Amino acid sequence: MQYKNIFDINFNWKSITLLALLAFLPDLTGMINLPTVWGFKIHFFQYFVFVAAAVYGPVGGLISGGFGSVFTVVTMNNPHILIGNMILGFFTGWFFRKGINLVLAALIAYAIQMPWLWLTDVYLANMPINVVNGVVIALFFSDVIWALFAHYSYKKVRNVVE
Repeated sequence: MQYKNIFDINFNWKSITLLALLAFLPDLTGMINLPTVWGFKIHFFQYFVFVAAAVYGPVGGLISGGFGSVFTVVTMNNPHILIGNMILGFFTGWFFRKGINLVLAALIAYAIQMPWLWLTDVYLANMPINVVNGVVIALFFSDVIWALFAHYSYKKVRNVVE
């Protein structure tokens, strides 16, 4: 049985499975952070959030950002991360559906996410400002890298469900 819904795609077992994977894989890859020579770490989870946003739109990005944050939320005891990543996924999908290039959509979503991240990390999670600033820089570079990867691969992923 196939039908179109809020995701604006044909829903079948393949597309449900893909969305579930795109919601689960950020948790697995969220455990991987590669140090750089510049002193910050590259995060991996964003790739799947951006692909989910490109394939499934804002709701898919929101789902991937939210479910994909559970491990990080638990390990860092910071529930605000969940909302921040939902913001990232939702707005990436929203701007992409408005016809904006996926990389630019992800960077606009990052700009929307950053005030939430900075304020909640500094004032609610009581993280030092220099640490939060490092996270902001790391997420910017990670977002650029993974938005580029997602831009060049989301069509192949989308073809799996069409």
